[in-house]
Amino acid sequence: AVTGTKTLLVSAYLEHRTGKREVSEESQAPAQVLLPGVLTGCVRQIHTDHFGFAYGTADIMCPLPSSCETPSHIAVTSAAFNSEDTLHKEFLEVKNQKAQSDSFSFNFTVCLSTMFDFTNVLQVTLRYIAAELKPFYCSHVFTDVSFLGLVEVIPWSLSRFLKVSRGWLPSHGPGDLHYFGQIPALNDCVYRHMYQSRYVALHDMDELILTQSLMPLLEKKYGADKCYLFENNVFPNTVTPPPTSQTLLLQSCCSSWQNVSGVNILAHLYQEPSAKRHYENIKTIVNPRAVFTATVHGLLSSLKGCTMVDRKMARMYHTRAAVQTELTPDQLIYDGRLLNYSAQLIPNVDTVLRESGLLPEDNIQ
Repeated sequence: AVTGTKTLLVSAYLEHRTGKREVSEESQAPAQVLLPGVLTGCVRQIHTDHFGFAYGTADIMCPLPSSCETPSHIAVTSAAFNSEDTLHKEFLEVKNQKAQSDSFSFNFTVCLSTMFDFTNVLQVTLRYIAAELKPFYCSHVFTDVSFLGLVEVIPWSLSRFLKVSRGWLPSHGPGDLHYFGQIPALNDCVYRHMYQSRYVALHDMDELILTQSLMPLLEKKYGADKCYLFENNVFPNTVTPPPTSQTLLLQSCCSSWQNVSGVNILAHLYQEPSAKRHYENIKTIVNPRAVFTATVHGLLSSLKGCTMVDRKMARMYHTRAAVQTELTPDQLIYDGRLLNYSAQLIPNVDTVLRESGLLPEDNIQ
């Protein structure tokens, strides 16, 4: 927190793309940055999306003097800063010291924002089995979720300073900040993995886009360095398909998963008809180096904008409680394409669950 202000700092990153030497800081909406021995003015850019909550996300852009173009740490102060207080400032490490354009540690990263009281272990295992890096922003970390390196857990402590809402609108849950701080978490994840990962997916735990072989096709059709938008398709987690040779085999081979908390997405294959397209029905996969400002359902600022992916080419699977609750079972649409991946998913999930101690060692499907 910045003394004397209502600003809470999250992280700091060196900005290489604006043509001038700057540090970008994610904050909860100060005017100066303190470098070792240097004081310089900053510009605050408040994100337009805050969903009606009192607090929102902001970028504090701080120009760097020629005498300090690669700071390792910085601190933000109020305009009424007293130089005698220097020793009492909390300095943030400045990340992204070196830009990368063609060599990355990971091809694909899925950013899962702000986990709070989360226990859906089975769905997260199925959800992330194909991603190379899976950062969680966790308010509370549970042993079952931190499985043996399956995910990268990033402590998320905004609730120590603000009353975070459990809803995405003030009417859905009281608080100072939207949905546990989802927007600053998404933006931090983009910047944190900007030079680590070729692609970054920004969507929720219960949403799935199958991507590993998809991205070259999207780049060829829509162009590279873009934000790709995917239509949301809801698969109610209370509806299961009738018995067939394929679904019976699935039920028999995965019976041991019944003792693991969470939802088996392979067992819920009926989707609701697509509702009229709305910004809430879209999630994104991005080239993080083309992103300046992210929000929940797209980007606020980027180099080359976003494009909607043809749903015949790719779409998002959202296994959750029903949205169109008025629908009768015969109005739902069967989609068994996830079963095409069951031969790969099932043994991999079994392995992860056994190594995590959630299944006995002798459990072999």
